[in-house]
Amino acid sequence: MRSMMKAMQQRRAQSRACSELNRLSDRELADLGIYRADIPSVVAGNRHLD
Repeated sequence: MRSMMKAMQQRRAQSRACSELNRLSDRELADLGIYRADIPSVVAGNRHLD
């Protein structure tokens, strides 16, 4: 049960992070070294920022 709750909390946190990053302009994302299409991978931890 705890692992399910933890997974739900992690999913909510990832969703919030995606939403926040999607609110940034393309220029702001570029300053962070992120392309808009990379947001889900960055948030999931599959792509690290340089």
